[in-house]
Amino acid sequence: MRLPLPRTWWRVRVQPEADRAAAAAGMSGLRGQSRGVRSVLGTMEFGRRADAATSGAMLRAFLARGHCELDTAHMYAGGESERILGACPLFPPVKVATKANPLEGNTLKADCVRSQLETSLQRLQAKSVDLFYLHMPDHKTPLEETLKACNELHREGKFKELGLSNYASWQVAEIYGICKANNWVLPTVYQGMYNATTRQVETELLPCLRHFGIRFYAYNPLAGGLLTGRYKYEDKDSNQQPASRFFGNDWAKIYRDRYWKKHHFQGVDLVEKALHEAYGSDTPSLTSAALRWIYHHSKLQADLGDAVIIGMSTIDQLQENLKCSEEGPLLPGVVEAFEKAWHLTAHDCPSYFR
Repeated sequence: MRLPLPRTWWRVRVQPEADRAAAAAGMSGLRGQSRGVRSVLGTMEFGRRADAATSGAMLRAFLARGHCELDTAHMYAGGESERILGACPLFPPVKVATKANPLEGNTLKADCVRSQLETSLQRLQAKSVDLFYLHMPDHKTPLEETLKACNELHREGKFKELGLSNYASWQVAEIYGICKANNWVLPTVYQGMYNATTRQVETELLPCLRHFGIRFYAYNPLAGGLLTGRYKYEDKDSNQQPASRFFGNDWAKIYRDRYWKKHHFQGVDLVEKALHEAYGSDTPSLTSAALRWIYHHSKLQADLGDAVIIGMSTIDQLQENLKCSEEGPLLPGVVEAFEKAWHLTAHDCPSYFR
């Protein structure tokens, strides 16, 4: 039997190297608060590739930089992500988002939406969350049933804002119309797949969200790690790759089907060449370039409340990602290379909806 994490673990000293890394990440003070597009900590790996102590160090490092939004889900790490967050004494202005899904025997029927949210609240040791998402569509359950259940939970004070994720733009419009007509809680946030070589959301979804006044939170800003330059296309046939989004876990096939395509790797090569030509001996990493693109050159708008979900599985990855997110715009030649990379991948871009 798995024993619940004691609330005191948050104050217990973690591994020395993790502590030192967290302290180093926090030396920059509250810079995150002065950024344009906000950063949200994605906790998908909490309880999976990151144990409780490492997760705690990463959480402290993130908060120390002045950021305050955390993203989890009922399904992440079989509930361990929520349990780890629940063991942390989090206080305002820290905000927590979670999600209900129609997978693994679940549905978005009224009773299951309620059960998932109430289970999440128990794990989080909270009476309410700031943001409650419908993680993806349940094509077998009428939208009215799901949305009515969400409204009841909202009236009970169990969440503050309603979010959508992985819905098509026409479904967003339909959901908004149903909620408006019934005076139910309206969706105010959409979380979707978006990065420099995966830009399908720009054509129709983002205009739809702007029309309805819905904020956009981008997940997979590094394409699951492909935009770090860490991989080569031929690696797909290797049995020696360390665990990552693409190898050694239950999500690996999903991520390989999504991003592991020759055109994506050709796009990476284009950008890496442009980085060397533009910056010479001071060439930034591909990770830096990809994150700087989404913060400064994408369709995200700070004044509309848009944000980026920052993911990681180690404290070093988090440090690097946060540092890169705080860097300035790219030189024009690199921005142009990202445009060319997108033209290479657009025809085979993974769908943003499910």
